[in-house]
Amino acid sequence: MTQAKKFNTFGGVFTPTLLTILGVIMYLRLGWVVGNAGLLGAWLIILISFIITTCTALSMSSITTNIRIGAGGAYAIISQSLGLEVGGSLGIPRYISQGLAVTMYIFGFREGWMSIFPNANAFIVDLVVFLILYGIAYRSAELAIKTQFFIMAIIGLSLLSIVFASYYGSMQIATEEAARWGTFRGSPENGFSGSNFWIVFAVFFPASTGIMAGANMSGELENPRNSIPKGTLAAIALSFVIYMALAYWIARSATEQELISNYNIMIERSFWPPIMIAGVLGATFSSALASIIGSSRILYAMGQHRVLPKGEWLAFEDRLGQPRNAMIVTGILIFVTMLLRDLNSIAPLVTMFFLVTYAMLNVVVIIEQNLGLISFRPVFTVNRFIPWVGLITSILAMFIINPTISLISWALMFVVYNVLSRSHLITPFEDVRSGLFSSFSEWAAKHTAGLSHKQERSWKPNLLIPTADASAVRGAFTIARDIAYSKGSATLMAISNDKNNLELKDKLNKIADSFKAVGVYSSTSLIKTNNFAEGVNYGNQALSSAFFKPNIIFLNLNESQKIIDDFPAIIKEADQLELGVIVYSPHPKANLGQRQKVNIWIDNTSEDWNIEERAEKVDLAILTAYKLMRNWNAEIRILCVVKVEEKRERSTFYLKNMVELARLPITDMAVFIGDFHENIKNGPYGDINIFSLSHDTNMSDCKEMVTIANTTCLFVKDSGHENILA
Repeated sequence: MTQAKKFNTFGGVFTPTLLTILGVIMYLRLGWVVGNAGLLGAWLIILISFIITTCTALSMSSITTNIRIGAGGAYAIISQSLGLEVGGSLGIPRYISQGLAVTMYIFGFREGWMSIFPNANAFIVDLVVFLILYGIAYRSAELAIKTQFFIMAIIGLSLLSIVFASYYGSMQIATEEAARWGTFRGSPENGFSGSNFWIVFAVFFPASTGIMAGANMSGELENPRNSIPKGTLAAIALSFVIYMALAYWIARSATEQELISNYNIMIERSFWPPIMIAGVLGATFSSALASIIGSSRILYAMGQHRVLPKGEWLAFEDRLGQPRNAMIVTGILIFVTMLLRDLNSIAPLVTMFFLVTYAMLNVVVIIEQNLGLISFRPVFTVNRFIPWVGLITSILAMFIINPTISLISWALMFVVYNVLSRSHLITPFEDVRSGLFSSFSEWAAKHTAGLSHKQERSWKPNLLIPTADASAVRGAFTIARDIAYSKGSATLMAISNDKNNLELKDKLNKIADSFKAVGVYSSTSLIKTNNFAEGVNYGNQALSSAFFKPNIIFLNLNESQKIIDDFPAIIKEADQLELGVIVYSPHPKANLGQRQKVNIWIDNTSEDWNIEERAEKVDLAILTAYKLMRNWNAEIRILCVVKVEEKRERSTFYLKNMVELARLPITDMAVFIGDFHENIKNGPYGDINIFSLSHDTNMSDCKEMVTIANTTCLFVKDSGHENILA
């Protein structure tokens, strides 16, 4: 199959987003908004509208830089965070409403066309426009993007016409007279019987709701993680400046009576009215084109995830990578809605589902930020108050515009969610539901345990620290705390015979209290046995069915030699139980040093090293280093040793690729040639060095490595449940 062309930021995000925002309302209703609200009121309306959309765009930018988003835009974002049920409950009505939006844009184009050719047949105009739109979209998204470039040029010329008009004296009204608060006299339809600020706001607000046009192309972008934030925010910023400037121009170019009674006043006051009319037609056409492409991609994505019946058929791609079957269904939907001829009664529903989408995107960021999961590492971070502002203002805007339709839209979403929740959908990607559910008691535990896949995104370090000597735990307190803090835990397991078990348990309880005092949940348990390895292994076997169970065994080389001799048996059993292992080997003098540099050492690369396959060998080491980096405010250095020069380039590529995909704040990487131990001895200093651990590693070798590296060392073995790419 031929690979479909991927789009860059300008063509795939900025252009469709800008053209959707600069739509027909700008040409035919902005003058009326200024006439009713006055220049000051119009500016306030524009400002409020763009605050709502900007907050949502910032939230969307944050979440898209934290996940590898597929096709479907907002549907994909919400599904990957809150599950397919929530994503589908929004995606299905949003898909339908987006199809209705295409029809409304076609009707808008027809009205503009018939203002030029009043004798044209309305249905024929609608049909021809639909066929042209569908033909462009069906041919390829690339042709649609090229068409939008042409339309953007027309809209640019229409704005240039306004610049010429102002230059040649259209602004006859004095600034002091123009800069007024409006009298809200109403419109020709209500006989100028009056309106109010929020009615005028409701008329203008849909103009600012085009911010998802670029995100809907997520599956066909070269780099959606980079393009969606940049393209969307740039389009919002430019369109905001344009709207504010146009409001000022029209306020000084026409009287209040002209503004409220003549919807074509901007066209008439421009330097060259024909190009303005072309702009109106281009605006409706481009909005319809962006919506037909975006809606088909939403349907395609839902087909991929089997949210809808015949999902496999809907997810079909042709040899060019175009979602043909989804396009066919979308075309049928649009054509059927065209036969209704009047969509005024359900038009507000389209705006409502835009706002519901905005609200849910902000909810996703609020949940991610408050769960505090280590998997939430967005490249683009936003202040905690921004998604709250976006959520609250989106809901307020819904009920200001139309309270009844707002309630209907939310009710529709809950109905769809209820249906999908009974469908037992299989989620093909990780989400944060387990992290959310675990915040609730037994109810949450039951629901999370029922999920059919591992929750790698909600991973956090839950340490099991077995010991026969409380003083050894006290010596490892700092490193254990810094690995577990803030969302992890530390379970202290005393392995003792009958002679000293109560004394040991009492000492561990005090250490557990110290963990709790610094923000790490801790508990203690006691296993009575003379065999250290058996006690630890039996304890882990018993805990394997628990919901909140340790996932890392923390072994301390400060224990007595008799205890250390049992470590290999514990590591072997941990492998069977799918538990991670960290062996702590402290330097007798340096301890943890200045806690400024963390070295991760990787060796034994190969020519066909695949990051997806290799991940399970270094994931826990990197996640441990990341926790130490955050809690120490330190820097991570990744160091790789290969035996021959020929492998340097491949190893360097692997390291850079891994760091980029894992969204790690690491810039210091190096590849060394030759003997592993020699390179460690002569390599860059680190306050702690982290190495991989295998089940046949000798503990005496771990102690020897401390001497070679001349620092404290951690030896780490993955469980298979960690994933730095999550």
